[in-house]
Amino acid sequence: MLVTRFDPFRELRELESRLMRSYNSPEKEGGIAGFTPNVNIREGEFAYHVDVDLPGVAKEDIKVDIKDGKLTVSGERNFKSEVKEEDYYKVETSFGKFSRSFALPENADIENIDAASDNGVLEVVIPKLAGKNATKSIAVK
Repeated sequence: MLVTRFDPFRELRELESRLMRSYNSPEKEGGIAGFTPNVNIREGEFAYHVDVDLPGVAKEDIKVDIKDGKLTVSGERNFKSEVKEEDYYKVETSFGKFSRSFALPENADIENIDAASDNGVLEVVIPKLAGKNATKSIAVK
């Protein structure tokens, strides 16, 4: 009979190994390495603002869609940096598809949504419909 030593952390190390392999895998959706842009969402008095960080993404490569009550920002990033010096040569490339979706609130005015890209930041402004966002206080008897 084979005797093996009990290791209470063996399963934890195996789980960590599997998670890191799947996280570091170069193949993401569609077989192309992707990236997930950072997003900030804030609510103003008259509109919702969605700021998406898209460094290195041209305006022409960004797509903003609305379907079934969801706002979807998608596109593709292609970036290449090349440096040639006397004693070295360096090339860095970064590419990938991205897509982020957000549920729109009931009081969103989807007919007047506006999007603008400036210095690698896409700002989507979602106006609020008038009257549907009014807060009413109820007196407790």
